[in-house]
Amino acid sequence: MTEFTFVLLIPVVILIWKGIRIVPQGEEWVVERLGKFSAVLGPGLHVINPIFSKVSYKVTTKDIILDIPEQEVITKDNAVILANAVAFIKVSNIERAVYGIENFHEAMRNMVQTNLRSIIGGMDLNHALTSRDRIKAELKAAIADEAADWGLTVKSVEIQDIKPSQNMQHAMEQQASAERERVAVVTRAEGEKQSLILNAEARLEAARKDAEAQEVAAKASAESIRLISEAVKENNSSATFLLGDRYIQALQKMSNSANSKIVVMPGDVVSAVKALVGGK
Repeated sequence: MTEFTFVLLIPVVILIWKGIRIVPQGEEWVVERLGKFSAVLGPGLHVINPIFSKVSYKVTTKDIILDIPEQEVITKDNAVILANAVAFIKVSNIERAVYGIENFHEAMRNMVQTNLRSIIGGMDLNHALTSRDRIKAELKAAIADEAADWGLTVKSVEIQDIKPSQNMQHAMEQQASAERERVAVVTRAEGEKQSLILNAEARLEAARKDAEAQEVAAKASAESIRLISEAVKENNSSATFLLGDRYIQALQKMSNSANSKIVVMPGDVVSAVKALVGGK
């Protein structure tokens, strides 16, 4: 009887041993009985019926990092940019996560990619490149409801990188180069314009100064003539002396000229000068 009991206890011990499950911290296991959801095992020691029940799914309860691969996105103004992201999710309902979707990792990754294309597609290039916070907020709001139906919580979504494609970068560099050239041409033209204006103002000022100098010279000449005229009225000897001096200077210039070989001078210079002024 003792041996028979021992024989009977062996399979019982084996069944209990096979039914022992130790769930590690940070995980929860889904148990199915006869192919149907039965229970969720939390961290710790558990014993299940190994004949009718089995552990079908092991799900982590830690935050899950989903890397969203880089993809091409066409903006509202038909520019092609490259964007990738990373999503942080957490399983909040084990039953929904394993039975509500075939593969929630792949499903979330595809949903983030699709909504990212949709959000950026509604922006022009400049807004898409400078509105990371807006894209992040709209993306999280777009996927949160769907994720909740799958028993998931979206903790955060971050835009890792968003940049123009290679062809777009080349086009932008050419555009920037053309803009710099245009600014340089405008700057040179503006400088030439200012130079012309300053030169014209300088010439105008010089002409004004010349006119003022001529006016002063004319006034001085008129004053000299007036003084000479007054002097002649009283005594024409002054005029005779002045004209005689000018006459002699003119004859000296003629004699110094390389083309003048013979200089004829009147015998009586005084009389000739008096004749010019009508003196006696």
